[in-house]
Amino acid sequence: MGLAVIFSRGRSGIEAPLVMVEVHISNGLPALNIVGLPETAVKESKDRVRGALLNSRFEFPAQRITVNLAPADLPKEGGRFDLAIALGILAASGQIPLANLKQYECIGELSLGGELRPVKGVLPIAIQARNHKRKLILPKENTAEAALVKGIEIIPALHLLEVCAHLSGQTQIQPEFQQTEPPAPKDDLDFADVHGQYHVKRAFEIAAAGAHNLIMLGPPGTGKSMIAARLPTILPLLTEQQAQETAAIASISDQGLDVANWLKPPYRAPHHTASAAALVGGGSNPRPGEISLAHNGTLFLDELPEFDRRVLEVLREPLETGHITISRAARQVDFPARFQLIAAMNPCPCGYLGDASGRCHCSSEQVMRYRARISGPLLDRIDMHLEVPRISHEVLRKGTPGGEESSATIRARVVAARNIAVARSGKANSELTAKEVKKLCVLSEQSHQLLEQAMDKFGLSHRAYHRILKLARTIADLANSEQIETKHLSEAISYRKLDRSV
Repeated sequence: MGLAVIFSRGRSGIEAPLVMVEVHISNGLPALNIVGLPETAVKESKDRVRGALLNSRFEFPAQRITVNLAPADLPKEGGRFDLAIALGILAASGQIPLANLKQYECIGELSLGGELRPVKGVLPIAIQARNHKRKLILPKENTAEAALVKGIEIIPALHLLEVCAHLSGQTQIQPEFQQTEPPAPKDDLDFADVHGQYHVKRAFEIAAAGAHNLIMLGPPGTGKSMIAARLPTILPLLTEQQAQETAAIASISDQGLDVANWLKPPYRAPHHTASAAALVGGGSNPRPGEISLAHNGTLFLDELPEFDRRVLEVLREPLETGHITISRAARQVDFPARFQLIAAMNPCPCGYLGDASGRCHCSSEQVMRYRARISGPLLDRIDMHLEVPRISHEVLRKGTPGGEESSATIRARVVAARNIAVARSGKANSELTAKEVKKLCVLSEQSHQLLEQAMDKFGLSHRAYHRILKLARTIADLANSEQIETKHLSEAISYRKLDRSV
């Protein structure tokens, strides 16, 4: 009789909890049973493991084999445990040494021929393996993703035979470590492509500096989507911790992780037909939605009123808290969702209200009904309301006489302002709490009177009051001013267009 324990990792949200693969071989009728709440793909691993061992010229024990995936109450999914189960059987039957296995964690799916196939969610596994000071054996195709984690020794392999030769001390696999710092991502888009629209570019610079939410209001074809797509080019690059958080979410999703651009803030632009589950995440085994895939980046919602109202209302909680909790009967999963919301909408149903061409024939009632598709509480959570008018044919054809500013030039100012905010409070200005706003966003008596007049005139809520102060703090940071001056506050108030009557 033999017993072997192999360390592996499961999945729960973006976490990678430890799973101990316990393999026990005893006398009895030949059988292989897997227990410990395995799902269908895990149950099927016994056939993949049997084929891999026999085709790799190992002996498959003709005895009773019991595989326990502990803890028993954690659901197990996918083929990620194939390699650990195969090594457990080989160790329990004495075909590979058992002593060295305690310093390794194993992950990988096996083909019937013994080749190792890549699995999803390797980055959270690598982080946990590093934290527990163990080496990680994984498929070679997952090496680049795991190598994003500092301080971990990675053992990449193409075949089960390579892993066994390494563990037996016959042929050592050359370990991999984190490579040199990845180069800064390159952008094909640039703000220099946008002609005119100076106040729009100014608003986006402010939004980027303070991570403020923004909504654009303008006729079709004025460049709203074009400008929104260029926001990531002026945002600061992610810190290593932020990049790991964002990459961990992408790693467990169906889209996978783009290793080359992992320091670039994510940009997500779901279609207006997206369901609430697609936006916030869901499923019987909860997976991240668009708001989590946009964590530490931008979520762009074009044609905002065309989204189902119930879909939009689910954004209210994560906009405030920075995370979303998905509850199911058997489990509860928490996903991070601290994103910057950028939205765009037409001013009326036909889209041409206020356009110089005079093509709009919508009544005031139709316009109000159209804008009422977006609830007041949701608009209240958006810091900046921005009008995007048409530009003249001459500006469109010739551009600005002195040329347009590049994204690199704007980003330099954004990074400087963001650094001021982080040095002061450790976070972007949009994330300041009410207590921090009171301490860091001090106004003069004249500015207080101006803000109170604006609140009375436009019927602003207390939430809007705090958001205006945060916005004014960002504008002051861009001007490298320690104090919030009246002109900074006036500009912040001017970005509350949709709080006013049509």
